Amino acid sequence: MRSNRPLAGDADQGRCRRILHVTFGLDVGGQEKLLVEFARHSDPERLDLRFISLGSRGVLAQDIEGFGWPVTALGAASGLRPSLIVDLARFFCRWRPDVVHTHDERALFYAGPAAWATRVPRLIHTRHGRNFHSTPRQITIGRQLARLVDRYVCVSDDVKAQCVAEGIARSRLLTIKNGIDLERFAFSGSCPGGPIVAVARLSPEKDVANLIRAAAIVRRSDPDLRIEVAGDGQCLPELRRLVAELGLEGQVLLLGEVGDVAGLLARGRLFVLPSRSEGISLTLLEAMARGLPVVATRVGGTPEVVVDGETGLLVPPGDPAALADAVLRLQRDPEAGRRMGEAGRPRVERIFDVRRMVAEYEALYVDAEMRECRATSSGRAGTRGARGVAVQRGVES
Repeated sequence: MRSNRPLAGDADQGRCRRILHVTFGLDVGGQEKLLVEFARHSDPERLDLRFISLGSRGVLAQDIEGFGWPVTALGAASGLRPSLIVDLARFFCRWRPDVVHTHDERALFYAGPAAWATRVPRLIHTRHGRNFHSTPRQITIGRQLARLVDRYVCVSDDVKAQCVAEGIARSRLLTIKNGIDLERFAFSGSCPGGPIVAVARLSPEKDVANLIRAAAIVRRSDPDLRIEVAGDGQCLPELRRLVAELGLEGQVLLLGEVGDVAGLLARGRLFVLPSRSEGISLTLLEAMARGLPVVATRVGGTPEVVVDGETGLLVPPGDPAALADAVLRLQRDPEAGRRMGEAGRPRVERIFDVRRMVAEYEALYVDAEMRECRATSSGRAGTRGARGVAVQRGVES
């Protein structure tokens, strides 16, 4: 395990800064997989990392610890638990992070006030996608919490537009697009005769049911249709029922969690992303890096990834007929699919490399202007000092 290096003053540019990532959980998902990439690619000569899961260790804590960074799980279940703010404040007082980096709104809800109370020098927040089910009250709370943040990072321009619409100050917002490790997803190209593949968490916003209904339409023209869906989640039982109801057993395979996603993509001929909501899908980037043509719904940040007609086809969400038509179009014109797959790889290389992503975040961690942003933040100047010291003394006692 990596040792903590001693802290010096801000003038000492050679010191190793302490970065604390806070997430709600560490189960498999796009946001959680990005935390593993932070663990994999962060510069240990400049940064000393720790990770806190407000919930369980999930399946990814071991991966993070495999890179030498400690993981602490607080064991909170879903729902409100205000004592988590005190638990986090005590942890911040003990470890004294230079930067707390929260991931999505539940983590910010608890870690934001704790960082404010204990005078953590810098608070960075990343919103990894649209708030698909947010109520007006939750949006109001999120806007208030954003006032605690020094830099509010959006993973796509679409997410940034939503933040602006919710009233979050433009001066706090910036976009850092997600990235993947291109070395782990080498180009292989579309595999003729291979299955159509999808990789997704089986939750409502991923709308895998849309793909299954489209499969019933495609089967009328292609009796040899084969679709393989990798992923697990709350919708798995109802998706199994839908496959049975449509008589698609043996043609639509729900694989559950797949450890070797790169291998699954390598034997696919086409990748489908049928979501109702997306930030920047990592599995979409991985499929394009592998050289697969893609069919995806025109939602969220997906149009920022897929160039319609060039690297894949975009269709409306929740429209199985349109999804089926796009799949059939590429099946009937494999040469067009091959060209799209070949065009996808260089696009990911140019824009969505994980090393570029991590470097942009690391620049935020050491940005000397960050403290100025905090000092002039509306609602934080003045009262923060006295109240922060009082609360800090309370949690340390």
